[in-house]
Amino acid sequence: MSASMRVLVRRATRLSDRNIQLSAAAARASARSSSCRCFSDAAEDRSTHFGFETVPETEKAKRVYKVFENVAQRYDIMNDAMSLGIHRVWKDMLLHAMHPQPGVRLLDVAGGTGDISFRFLEYVHSQQERQKRRAARSMQTPSWQDISNNYSTEDEDGPLESRAVVCDINKEMLKVGKQKADSMGISTGLSWVVGDAEELPFDDDQFDIYTIAFGIRNVTHIDQALQEALRVLKPGGRFMCLEFSKVTNPVLARLYDAYSFQMIPVLGEVIAGDWKSYQYLVESIRKFPDQEEFTEMIEDAGFYCVQHKNLTGGVVALHSGFKL
Repeated sequence: MSASMRVLVRRATRLSDRNIQLSAAAARASARSSSCRCFSDAAEDRSTHFGFETVPETEKAKRVYKVFENVAQRYDIMNDAMSLGIHRVWKDMLLHAMHPQPGVRLLDVAGGTGDISFRFLEYVHSQQERQKRRAARSMQTPSWQDISNNYSTEDEDGPLESRAVVCDINKEMLKVGKQKADSMGISTGLSWVVGDAEELPFDDDQFDIYTIAFGIRNVTHIDQALQEALRVLKPGGRFMCLEFSKVTNPVLARLYDAYSFQMIPVLGEVIAGDWKSYQYLVESIRKFPDQEEFTEMIEDAGFYCVQHKNLTGGVVALHSGFKL
């Protein structure tokens, strides 16, 4: 009961803050031009982490962009090498938890080279084929009326089309993703958009599902990215985040730390020719909030029915919440 009360109090406070922000919006707009320099100076003064290094907030986004620009061409190969291929299982588990149906619209933020969107389209296609087989079995001995109704329904409505939008701030990552899509022959139902997770280039209430896989820890303002996720989802839409987290088993945690710090940067140097970028990636995992703290952040952003599931002993956690 006490945990539920804490969630309710946080949400009541958040709603109160939103009302205050809305009532003050006009005043902020009129003062924006005169105070622009002050806000800029304040942003310069604020600091955040870039791995274990402390940097100005305005510098982190640039440095993260450079990291992924450097590793884009070898990104998928390194994912296989670093995780020993297990990242494919984690992403498949995300799709099975999502269980998307035909007609659903997906926004895959920090979607990079398209892994989640490709799986989404494949999964939806398999659902469509399954529905067709079921319909065919039920129509093995149809009446003329059944046949007529079936044809009229297809003509009027047509098959439900699902769409996936891959949104990433890094143009090099999107370039690699488009090349993969072309090589796989994937074009229908897929689009690529350059966009910032903290300021998405989409209208409100546009998507049924929002995913971000191994990307949110690289965002400067995580709370702002969560607010944007809530904004672009339709009522009833689902937020799903796959991210490295805190290992729960002490023995596994020691082995994981030793592997991460001693092997992953070496693999980065050998395979991608970039030690520093993969040193940052390892460090950024340790700076990301643990499962419980991130769950609270998702709730504070306004999502309901928030839960998480540990994968591989907490190496990765799958977080989920709904917009009501």
